[in-house]
Amino acid sequence: MGWRTWVAAVVLPVLAAGAASAQEVSHVTDYSIRLAGFPVATASFRSAFDGRRYSISGRMDSAGLADILANTHGTTSVTGVLSDGRLRASKYSMSYRSGKRARAIDVTFRNGNVSSASIRPERRRSPENWVPVRERDMRAVIDPISGLIIPDGGNVCSKTLPIFDGESRMDIKLVDKGSRPFSTRGFEGEVKVCGVRFVPRSGYRKGRRDVEYLRQLTTMEIWFAKADAVAVYAPVYARIPTKLGPVTVSATRFGG
Repeated sequence: MGWRTWVAAVVLPVLAAGAASAQEVSHVTDYSIRLAGFPVATASFRSAFDGRRYSISGRMDSAGLADILANTHGTTSVTGVLSDGRLRASKYSMSYRSGKRARAIDVTFRNGNVSSASIRPERRRSPENWVPVRERDMRAVIDPISGLIIPDGGNVCSKTLPIFDGESRMDIKLVDKGSRPFSTRGFEGEVKVCGVRFVPRSGYRKGRRDVEYLRQLTTMEIWFAKADAVAVYAPVYARIPTKLGPVTVSATRFGG
């Protein structure tokens, strides 16, 4: 699990719109993703809320210099229900292809616990330095998309998100850092600013420099804006410092 994998887990949780029935409420968000100021990817996501049920799907594509070096495409989707003021997934999937490399992940949940998980192809692992995912690590967890979509009325920051992405178990600790103005197509107003701490739990290789680097970072941030149409808060900006320069994810469209 390198920093690119975790960045994808942060980048993918967004809301978006699509064709919806008369009973559904929908929303759209597009993103621009940059590394050290240079465009490296774009993302577009679609979601619909129908009563207590929700579905979110999205796509991310490499752009700019990154597209020249390694053409990359990824898709993700999640379905579930709104329960006890939280989004609880029933099924989560993510797949990507970068050049000749490809991987697909599928996870099913039952009452907040993982009932099955698969990754294809399997990653090569050295037993002596791999931290295995135990059964207890897959209880009371959330997927990386639903976890970063927070229903209105809940505490946006000051919480710990127990994330399982199909391979790795991690805690994402959010700390309240106040609010600030933000504007983009479809939105203008105050957003919640959360500091982010990354805590790996299992499903990673001990001693990896990128994992240790992320573990020690104290300057990551995610900003959340309220999507009035669906009454939830969702990310509109994220900043993740890396050794190559900061990765920034900015919403170019929010709503509509």
